[in-house]
Amino acid sequence: MLPLSDSPIVRDGKVLILAYDHGLEHGPVDFEPVPETMDPERVFEVATHDAVTAVAVQKGIAEAYYPSYEDDVNLLLKTNGTSNLWMGEHDSAVNCSPEYAADLGADAVGFTLYGGSNHEVEMAEEFREVQEAAREEDMAVVMWSYPRGQGLKNDTKPDVISYATRLGLELGADITKVKYPGSPEAMEHACAMAGKSKVVMSGGSKASDREFLETVESAISAGASGLAVGRNVFQRENPTALLDALEEVIFEGASADEALASTETAAADD
Repeated sequence: MLPLSDSPIVRDGKVLILAYDHGLEHGPVDFEPVPETMDPERVFEVATHDAVTAVAVQKGIAEAYYPSYEDDVNLLLKTNGTSNLWMGEHDSAVNCSPEYAADLGADAVGFTLYGGSNHEVEMAEEFREVQEAAREEDMAVVMWSYPRGQGLKNDTKPDVISYATRLGLELGADITKVKYPGSPEAMEHACAMAGKSKVVMSGGSKASDREFLETVESAISAGASGLAVGRNVFQRENPTALLDALEEVIFEGASADEALASTETAAADD
């Protein structure tokens, strides 16, 4: 396991990943609420905020846009992904190697694993190849651990999320990204199951500032090491203000109330 203290995608043991793999995974529908977000430059600008420890994108976005931001943004390159047009059992095509990610300047690689899918065995084998190659390049490995498949009725049940974090540890991920399991107690168990593999919460669908910050506070208090968030940040009218608040909650241990009060005071002073 890579000493994450040496990785630029970790700050003081915490992580805030700005995820922007939506264009491949979900398609145009994810940009419709805020059409400007279909422009990757807008999101890279948001990612220059000090709170963001890495931006997660697919290969084509990295090739086209990252060179302009390499001095200000740490790159987490997704090595697999599948469009929402795919109608089969959950699977994800490998579309980038860690070696090529390193050539593009990536500090870490990401890989989606659908535990419980009929394709889990093949995906785990693909993850092995990515993980071991990333070790050779001294890059951190982040697993998007999303249990899905015909046999799963509820992919956010506490025991399912705990299994998801354990998969990250067992297969060699440095950081495992999972959905919030619904309560601090369930999140604490999921983090315990991850051992030395850090756990970050998926940002999910857009919520109010307060609701979102309270969930992040709950996850951090339960042992999570941070957040991997997309729409809940870059679709805000003022993403900087929310990132200011997230910085306080994740890196400074503030409560959601304290972070909101701080950002409201700063806005009033402006």
